[in-house]
Amino acid sequence: MLRHLSHPVTPLAQNATLIWCDATGAAAWVDPGADAADLERIAQKQGVHLEKILLTHGHLDHVGATAELAARTGVPVIGPHRDDAFWLDQLPAQAQVFGFPEIPPLVPDQWLDDGDTITLGQTTLQVLHCPGHTPGHVVFHDPETHLALVGDVLFHGAIGRSDFPRGNGRELIGAITGKLWPLGDDTRFVPGHGPESTFGEERRSNPFVADHVLATGSGETGRGRYY
Repeated sequence: MLRHLSHPVTPLAQNATLIWCDATGAAAWVDPGADAADLERIAQKQGVHLEKILLTHGHLDHVGATAELAARTGVPVIGPHRDDAFWLDQLPAQAQVFGFPEIPPLVPDQWLDDGDTITLGQTTLQVLHCPGHTPGHVVFHDPETHLALVGDVLFHGAIGRSDFPRGNGRELIGAITGKLWPLGDDTRFVPGHGPESTFGEERRSNPFVADHVLATGSGETGRGRYY
């Protein structure tokens, strides 16, 4: 069974999330945005062995510690979709704009496509390509525990911004309703920022993508509230 814990990093309180198979201890950090040494210690404290780094998309607050953590642990970097290569190429510029320490461009060991799977011990994660916030954004879903790691696609009470370069509000709404909602109302998700929620709760109450909001056409598709 997949277990997880989140550790907020960066001034944007991005949820770096450690996931692991409790039967084998095989683990991965999802979106290690900062504090590589701390993330390594957290994994060691949990008694798990890090096998992978998984990236949902190429924004600095989600990938900033990836190269350092990979160098410290020797594990491969997997994801996101290749359409986010331009964001990873621009990491030095992103760091300068946000006042972060200098970060070199990043090339993952493996790009991901919709329908790919990732094995972690006895757990198999499904990969869903969910563009809109960024063109190469992916979501990781564990059907056994009904858990999804959605990055900045969806938040509790909000959705991701789509006004960044190559963002697309219609694609974002389409990814949420067409890729996430079919996973089931009982699916719990870990967003890139803020508290966890369920798809059912967001379908009932999210002011951007609740069913009743979209049915009346009153939802905002150009820009979410947060990151």
